[in-house]
Parts: sequence; structure tokens; C-alpha cells
Amino acid sequence: RLPFSIRVLLESAVRNCDEFLVKRSDVESILNWKQTQTQTVEVPFRPARVILQDFTGVPAVVDFAAMRDAVMELGGDPEKINPVCPADLVIDHSIQVDFNRKSDSLQKNQDLEFDRNRERFQFLKV
Repeated sequence: RLPFSIRVLLESAVRNCDEFLVKRSDVESILNWKQTQTQTVEVPFRPARVILQDFTGVPAVVDFAAMRDAVMELGGDPEKINPVCPADLVIDHSIQVDFNRKSDSLQKNQDLEFDRNRERFQFLKV
């Protein structure tokens, strides 16, 4: 039975084995991990999807937007600037409590939160 991390690397290598970026020898190096673990071996890894938490994901989205703007200024097609694999940005955001003990407190707190973060949310929505 293979350790979980080796299984993840092996599955990625097998799925992406194209004899160009990921070669059969890469798959074999992962399969022979007990022998190769003491060696310096480069392991190709192409995740099927990346999930970005807002703290690290927002800067990544900003970088993509800046790259697209730069490509457009140079006369290129900004639509060509995309992640190699699908990426999802998860905004895990808690709401500050300014209103409480009233039936409309939740709505008031949400409205105020959207107002405070309007610029950020508008950028991410586009």
C-alpha cells in the first residue's frame, strides 16, 4: 500500500503522462519511491484543480488582472492569460457585528459589511 502523498503524485503523473512534460520515467521514479527517496529526483506535479483561500488567492487574482492589463497594453490578447489548471477562490469572511438584538440586525450587518468592502467585492466579482 502506497502512502497517500505518493498516491497523489502518482495519480497526477499517470493522468498527465504525455512523454513531453511528464515522462514514463517520472511515473517509474514515483513508483520506486523507496529507492529514489534518498536521491534528488524532480517530480512533475500537475494538480487537477487549485483551491485558493482569500488571503493568498486575492493577490493571485490581482496578479492575473495586472498581467492581462500589461498584455492588452502591448497589443496582445488578454484572454490568453489564464491559470494552467482550474482555480477556485474561496472567500471565507466573517461579518463584524455592529447591530444586535433586533430582527433586522443580520441584514444591517450584511449591508454594512458589503458597503465597507465594496471595492474588494466588485473587483472579485468581475
